[in-house]
Parts: sequence; structure tokens; C-alpha cells
Amino acid sequence: MVAARVLDAVLHRGRSLKAELAAALPKLADPRDRALAEAIALAVLRQPARYEQALDRWMAKPLPRRDGELRALLLAGLAQLDALRLPAYAAVDATVGAARAMGRAHQAGLANALLRRAQREGLPEVAPDAHWPEWLRARLARDWPQELSAILAASAALPPQWLRVNRQRTTVEAYRARLDALGIEAHPDAVRPEALRLASPVPVALLPGFGEGEVSVQDASAQQCADALAPSTGARVLDACAAPGGKSAHLLERDPTLRLTALDIDPARVALVRATLARVGLGQEARLLAADASDLAAWWDGVPFDAILLDAPCSATGIVRRQPDVLRHRRESDLHAVVATQAPLLDALWRALAPGGVLLYATCSILVEENAAQIDAFLARTPDAVAEPLDARFGRASGAGRQRLPGEDDADGFFYARVRKGGDSESGDS
Repeated sequence: MVAARVLDAVLHRGRSLKAELAAALPKLADPRDRALAEAIALAVLRQPARYEQALDRWMAKPLPRRDGELRALLLAGLAQLDALRLPAYAAVDATVGAARAMGRAHQAGLANALLRRAQREGLPEVAPDAHWPEWLRARLARDWPQELSAILAASAALPPQWLRVNRQRTTVEAYRARLDALGIEAHPDAVRPEALRLASPVPVALLPGFGEGEVSVQDASAQQCADALAPSTGARVLDACAAPGGKSAHLLERDPTLRLTALDIDPARVALVRATLARVGLGQEARLLAADASDLAAWWDGVPFDAILLDAPCSATGIVRRQPDVLRHRRESDLHAVVATQAPLLDALWRALAPGGVLLYATCSILVEENAAQIDAFLARTPDAVAEPLDARFGRASGAGRQRLPGEDDADGFFYARVRKGGDSESGDS
């Protein structure tokens, strides 16, 4: 029932999935129930056209607008049978029971009939990009014509759960042994030194030592920002768009002597960074500021940074499988706006970088306009900026940077470009 109400808010009232889940999930006491409700909502939103078409074909007449919550419940039931592969009896019983709990006992029979039909016949096939906005499909086809089918398939798939082990608290080997003792299968990664990939997702509350900061949930692509930036020991570092704080925490877990400033434009988001750092035991190791990173006069003390991480605002097209409501909310005008935001951020932060220092530009986008084209334009207008090549661990070559597409290396879509500022610096990174 919780999943249905979240879906009703997202599908029929234009609400944010992240915000709705944040409000709804704490009401469920059991972490397994919270995980299941989230999984159901995500499963529907990854392939909404698949489930909506089944309802449209099988119902004699469409449900009226006032029945949006029931429609969302039916979509949730279909997703439990289809994407989540839950036992049919459990999916049907849960959906019928939820209909009654919603005060819709007279429509419980409808729910039962529709799910039984789905169990017998399977769901109608739909194009994998049926729910993608036309303008976005066109950009993907232009940017990645050979990879388009793989991008669409990966964006509709269940992503793996990646963990980042806090090297200040334990080791990957020791933490893996703890998981193994609990029957949780996890695999280390040859590229990301603090990473473990779980064979099956596990609710965060069931991860040993999570509350004590021994481990965090962070996708493999995001973890590689620390490798791409690679600040030297004790360097003065800026995380310019830091919330919710995972990358700042990773950098400090590797080197607590970093003089790190974590910046975000929204005070509420800075509070998330503070909570993240406190959980991993590094709450006192960073300077936290709420300000617009492009407005240096509002926050910068004039002392240059040795290394700057700009995980820039972007379209989030590389993480659709984790935030599928992006496709419902994103407009072409939003893309134009975010591209126009990225360039001033680059230009301003470059002035705060020490000679010889490094800026890492990163996004969770797969659109060339936000990534390779953005960095190429920056290099063209910035005489003292020199691109430094990253290797194939960071994805395929794309302009002056590297692009990973969704699902490649079991990771999210991500772009990285490392740029060094001309000149010498005694404290620059290596």
C-alpha cells in the first residue's frame, strides 16, 4: 500500500520519487518492508509503459482520475509478478489485501482478475524506450547510436548494490568475512579498492556496522571520483557540490589529513553532508559551507585549493535505473538550464585552483553536451587548462574525458575529466 501511494504521487501528481520515499518509508518499522516498498516503486517506474499498457488493454474502460491510487496499486501488483518475480500467490494476496485496506473492497475482485491474467498470459511487449521523452531519445540516438539499445536496456534493469568499505574502520577482506558469516554474498573489485558488490540487494539496516560508519552504499562509478582526483597527502581540497557527502567521506576515509571544504548551495543539503561525515566518524575533519560555488565572493577565503572536485549538476541520465522518475520530470529546457549552469561553475572554480592543481569535472550524465562538449569548450577558452588523460578504468574515451555508459562494469553512467592548471605548486597533488 505504501508503494502504491508513492507511485500515485509520482505518476499522477508529478512528485519526486526521492522525496516521497523519504516521507513514506520511515513509517514502515521492518527494514525488509521498507526495502520491498522501494523496490516495487522503482520497478514500476523503470518500465511504466509495460504495466500501463497491460491495464489499458485488459480493462474494459479506464479508471477515472479519482482512482489514481488504485491504478498505482495495480501497477505495483504487476511489477511484483514481472520485474521482481515474487511468488504469484504473494503478489496477488498483497495487492488484493491492499485494495481492501484502502477502502476499495468492491474493487478487490478487479485486482485479483488482472493479476491472475498477467500470471497466465504474461505482459504485453512494449518498446524499451516507450516512456522516454522524444527529445531525450533523439539526443541519445545522436550521441550513442551504436550503444542506444544497450543504454535503454541497462536503464530499465535492476542495478547492483555497491558498498564502500571505510578503511579507517576496517578492511575489505574483514568486512567481506562479516557479510559471509551472515549469508550475504559479496565480491571485491579489481579496480575500486574499497568496493564490494553484493550478489543481491540488502536493506541498509541489515548491513553490519552501517550505523557505525564501517561501510556506505555508493555506486562503483561514484567511488572512482576519489581515484580520478587523487589528491596528495594533506592537500587542500574542495568538494564543490558535495551533498549528500559520499565523495567527501570517501576522500577523508582515504586520507583524514586532507584539508577538505565541502560546499553545497542548499543549507538543507549541507546538513546531509554533515550527517554523512558524522556517521563515518569524520564529522570534525571538514569545513562545511552553504553557498553558490560559482559566487566566489560569497564563500572563498582567497587561499587556492590543490584539488577541486566538481560533481556538477546534470541531467542524471546516467542513473535512470536508480532515479527512474527523471524521465517523467526532466524537460528539454531543464537540460539547457543545467548546461548553462555548468560552464560558470567551471570558470569560477578554476580561479580558486592553485597553479599546478587539478580539477576533476564529473557528472552522472551520458549526454555529450554536458560532458565532452562542456569540457572541450572550457579547455578552448582557458589557456592555462591542460587535460590529463585518464585510463580505461574510467570508461571509454570521450573528448578530453572518459565516459561510462549505464551498466558498463556493473556501474552507473558517469563522466570524468581531469584538468591541471598550468604553473607550479608546492602542495599540488600527484
